[in-house]
Amino acid sequence: MNILVNLVFVPQEPTGLANYSLNLLHHLQALSITPQNLLPQNLHIIDRHQYPRLTNDFGIRGHLRRLAWTQWQLPQIYQQQRADLIFSPIPEAPLFSKCRSIVTIHDLIPLRFPQWFSQGQKSYCRYYVQQVLQQANHVLCNSQTTAIDVQRFFHISPAKLTITPLACNHDQFRFLDLPPSNYFLYLGRSNPHKNVGRLIRAFAQLPQGEDYELWIAGSSDRRYTPDLIQLAASLGVSHRVKFLNYVPDAELPEMINRSIALVFPSLWEGFGLPILEAMACGTPVITSNLSALKEVAGDAALLVDPYQVTDIAGAMHEIIQDSGLRSHLRRLGLARAAKFTWQQTAAATQAVIGGRR
Repeated sequence: MNILVNLVFVPQEPTGLANYSLNLLHHLQALSITPQNLLPQNLHIIDRHQYPRLTNDFGIRGHLRRLAWTQWQLPQIYQQQRADLIFSPIPEAPLFSKCRSIVTIHDLIPLRFPQWFSQGQKSYCRYYVQQVLQQANHVLCNSQTTAIDVQRFFHISPAKLTITPLACNHDQFRFLDLPPSNYFLYLGRSNPHKNVGRLIRAFAQLPQGEDYELWIAGSSDRRYTPDLIQLAASLGVSHRVKFLNYVPDAELPEMINRSIALVFPSLWEGFGLPILEAMACGTPVITSNLSALKEVAGDAALLVDPYQVTDIAGAMHEIIQDSGLRSHLRRLGLARAAKFTWQQTAAATQAVIGGRR
């Protein structure tokens, strides 16, 4: 069985979706050569090194070039390789072609929060992504939350959906037994639905005697980051809020291990990989009681109402004050994170690709 794995979207600085794709590919390749694999698979990888300038490193132009390439060139590659299937770890595939495809959908956030997205982004999600999912032979969803949204917004049959939860690299994200430092950590982008503004307001409500910092790690975005910097200044905490920009993966484990807690109060997530990485490091987690975040965290985190600043602040203060709670969350988090492995994700994915589901 010849499978084209479409990774042309993976940027030079991988984040959530790219890390999922690369980790999944690594374990799919391992599975494809085991004796237990009843259906041998040849994985033909297509990435940015073969087809450059198609990633979001080149902004909207890169995205548009990729959509055109997917529509017109990818079917030609499919024929040349005599492929049986295209597997895309994001919801992009040729439309109205004879190419068989299986795609992964991670969230439908532009449809949940249309006020924060451009007309182009909403149309891409509402029309293009919907058509891709409807034409796909099967759709992988990273959580039950995402599967419910796909059914709600696009009316796609549950029989066509398989839930394949994400995981983290446990060789990289692990408990290092380092003394905690005096900072709370946020990992992710600064888009409005990520709720970083309320996080900063919550941090500003902590008692002035608490000598803690808030570290915000994630690529700077000229649309949103300057307003967040201004917010911290207006609240008088700019000297204690650090905007770190993009942090390479190699530096994340120690940064997470040394933080007193990860605070991730997003309004909606299709999965929420940062909280899983933090739990795998034994770092206490404060996160939202909404969407897939509570699905991933289970009982191993402090769940808060992300719309209530006082709720977020109260959980942060509780973490500071209660060392027993921190130890308890560390134990629960390590046990919870151990249940999510890329081997399991790859095995579930391979079962769908191989038609054995």
